[in-house]
Amino acid sequence: MTVTVTGGITFNGGGFTFTPSGAPLVTPTVEYLVVGGGGAGGYYGGGGGAGGFRTATGFAVASGTPITVIVGAGGTTGLSPVMGNSSSFSSIFASGGGAGSGQLTGGPQDGGSGGSGAGSRYGGAAGSGNAGGYTPAEGKSGGGSDTTANYAGGGGGGSGSVGSPGTGSTGGAGGLGSVSSITGTSITYAGGGGGGGYGSITPGSGGSSSGGTGSSSNGANANAGTPNTGGGGGGGNGLISPGSGGYGGAGGSGIVIIRYADTYAAATATTGSPTITTAGGYRVYKWTTVGTWSITF
Repeated sequence: MTVTVTGGITFNGGGFTFTPSGAPLVTPTVEYLVVGGGGAGGYYGGGGGAGGFRTATGFAVASGTPITVIVGAGGTTGLSPVMGNSSSFSSIFASGGGAGSGQLTGGPQDGGSGGSGAGSRYGGAAGSGNAGGYTPAEGKSGGGSDTTANYAGGGGGGSGSVGSPGTGSTGGAGGLGSVSSITGTSITYAGGGGGGGYGSITPGSGGSSSGGTGSSSNGANANAGTPNTGGGGGGGNGLISPGSGGYGGAGGSGIVIIRYADTYAAATATTGSPTITTAGGYRVYKWTTVGTWSITF
């Protein structure tokens, strides 16, 4: 016979067990969103690729041991733009976005590969996406560029669609991002950067407001990807004298968010000062500061 007494003591045969009152201390599974940092846009060329976008439910977590959380930085801009850094939650990784083509070299340049690929410059090949080889794919390829007129660069790939190719004097649009409502609000992440070029061009638009728009003015720098969305930076509009302006935009930093039913207890410890909310039946933890952090259940 089993008799349960108020207060959490259960008699079961010859012994008893004690269950603490209140919410259970261990949550069995969580829903996650992990977005890598976006790649920087190229120097007079292609837009940066978006950071990888990964989300799913039912991810099992253990109690008592810190779980690593990494928020990846966006790629830095310059004559040699840099790809974004990966983000992660436990064993779930999202790759950084590919960097746009670099400084003037007198020939075609390929876009970098990554979570999503960057657009190319002057007829080079577009960068490929889904660097982690995940199913579903974490991102798409970038767009190619034109070899006529002002060598308009291709747009960087986004998590939702490929970047558009540059055509004549029009930079390619960045690929679309993907929507998540894990925080309770619908937000679009991981859009590709728009393509730039040389001289008077129509800049490529950033993907889904997450990616940066390319530059349209000779020697002007492009727009950066939106922070904490993994957006790719826009392609720049370079001068003949390298180093005199026209850089691509920096990539937007990544983000890590998890949530689980609020019938389970709060985490026992966190680092990185995540934003913690309880609403709509969920506990939500959101890390936005670049670095390596942790959570313990």
